Amino acid sequence: MLKAVLFDMDGVIVDTEPLHHKAYHAMFKEVDIPVSKEQYQAYTGQSTINICKDLCEKFSLSEAPETLMALKRKHFKTLFTTDDELKLITGVEKLIVDFYENDTTLILASSASMATINAVFDRFDLNKYFKGKLSGADLEASKPHPEIFEKAAETAQTPKQNCIVIEDSTNGVKAAHAAGIYCVGYNSLNSKNQDYRLANTVIENFHNFSFHHANKLLKNLNDL
Repeated sequence: MLKAVLFDMDGVIVDTEPLHHKAYHAMFKEVDIPVSKEQYQAYTGQSTINICKDLCEKFSLSEAPETLMALKRKHFKTLFTTDDELKLITGVEKLIVDFYENDTTLILASSASMATINAVFDRFDLNKYFKGKLSGADLEASKPHPEIFEKAAETAQTPKQNCIVIEDSTNGVKAAHAAGIYCVGYNSLNSKNQDYRLANTVIENFHNFSFHHANKLLKNLNDL
């Protein structure tokens, strides 16, 4: 039976991708690096520091990864308070409430910084629904490593076979698969060119997804 849902945040709960895109590309311009569209998309789901480490290595930058991270976060912080594109993903608040009202433990497992997570949760009043929040920036390994979902299941105090992950990125899906947790791939319009082949099921929107639907999917798998 479904006991816990481990949510990604960017692209699953909140549509931050337009803001991240603008913030990253403003940073790319500042340090004068030509990051291709394909390379940017490949970073989806990874933590900012790991992305910046890779950029420093790929482009042989003299700046430290922490410098790039600070530049990106500076731009994102400004956009967070000034850009009107920031909004919850359609249907996700209703889904969160449905899980919560069916006594499902909710854990946030995101590659975003805890500062960004807290800002989003405060802005959209989500803290009351979630038992815990984990930031990949505080962990040793980044998605696609399974650490964040393993720790999220521990935080939920729930066996993995009673958990599901909801993810929209290739790296997130790989992390859930490596952790051995049922993964619902959310084929978001905002996370383009992502690979959902390792997801247990893929959905296009949240309108027809619910606790009872998720519980049935998990039960069918566990009955095999």
